[in-house]
Amino acid sequence: MKYSIALITFILFYVSWGIKAQSLHDYLIEAAENNPGLKSSYLEFEASMERTTQVKALPDMNLSFGYFINPVETRVGPQRAKFSLSQMFPWFGTKGSQGEIVALNAQSKYQEFLDKRNELYYRVKLAYYPIYEIEGQIRWQEKNLDILKTYKRLSTTNFSNGKSDMVDVIRVDIMVDDAETELKLLRDQLGPLKIAFNRLLNRPDSMDVRIDNSLSIEYVADDYQQDSLLAKNPLLSSFDLKIESAHAQEEAAEKQGLPAFGVGIDYVIIDNRTDVDMPDNGKNAFMPMISMSLPIFRGKYKASVKEAQLIQAALVSKKEDVENQLISFFEMSQYELQKARQLNDLYDQQITKTRQAIDLLLTAYGNSGKDFEEVLRMQQELLKYEMAKVTAIKNYYVAMARIEYITADSN
Repeated sequence: MKYSIALITFILFYVSWGIKAQSLHDYLIEAAENNPGLKSSYLEFEASMERTTQVKALPDMNLSFGYFINPVETRVGPQRAKFSLSQMFPWFGTKGSQGEIVALNAQSKYQEFLDKRNELYYRVKLAYYPIYEIEGQIRWQEKNLDILKTYKRLSTTNFSNGKSDMVDVIRVDIMVDDAETELKLLRDQLGPLKIAFNRLLNRPDSMDVRIDNSLSIEYVADDYQQDSLLAKNPLLSSFDLKIESAHAQEEAAEKQGLPAFGVGIDYVIIDNRTDVDMPDNGKNAFMPMISMSLPIFRGKYKASVKEAQLIQAALVSKKEDVENQLISFFEMSQYELQKARQLNDLYDQQITKTRQAIDLLLTAYGNSGKDFEEVLRMQQELLKYEMAKVTAIKNYYVAMARIEYITADSN
């Protein structure tokens, strides 16, 4: 019995530790494993891989059968039926070029899958950090409410002792009501945010979301080379592979305009002649054949080559456009990163100074019962800075998540 209790205790400890230890990294892994959109992208890649075998295969052999309604008389007897078997072969290297097209397209699909995965990570982070922001603001609003209730007791005591007016108690009551309303609104806001987060992970809406509330702004070097900034971006790699595929398509189109060769056999069944006895009487005929296609009408082949060239040019321009957009997003994210850092430093300074001012005002109020309105005003200033600091940290990590998506780093 004692062993069962120990085992249950260990399991409960392990489960609770595992839940507590769940981090953003764990959520990213869970999203990658369960998100249906990402699964769909990977299945598209697998489907594209199956085309490689298809395009490299030769055309199906042709088997035909004919029966002579009116037998054709020959020297050795009448022809009754004919079997034909043939196989066509494209020009040398045509199948290789077609296989290269499919292989490159499959690699491009895989890079698109990687981009979808990175985009999913980015979306999970965009859903994660606002929850951190709201939970942080809830904590500060709860702390503010506790302080206001302390101020109410202090103002009530001073009023009872004749040191202050009743208006001070009323002012605190008004601010307590405001704080309680703001607290309720913040808690209500958490519900939709957590549902959106759980949906990204494809899990029930009621699942709890545990957020790391110890985030802080890290100071990292901002030096980077623009030419290597997007070197690992899978979306741009996908464009490179598509351009290579279009080039292979151009070569395949040129080879398709060359003759194709075929080999085959005809086998003719011949009946015996009954009117005469002769050598090879009724001997079946066997005839090897060679055929060749004649691509005389060149218009469609020239159009296929031109199409592949235009596709290459279009892809080059589109890649350049996407690259320009990514660079713009990166620069804006860098600015938002710096802005969040500077605001965080400012709020730290303002919080420290505001707390010092509140301490001085509270001491004066305890002695004289004056300037209580200024105490309340400074308390609201302190709350404003503490809430803004949480938002600055959230903005910092959102900007960092965008940079990680653009550069395909830390994913």
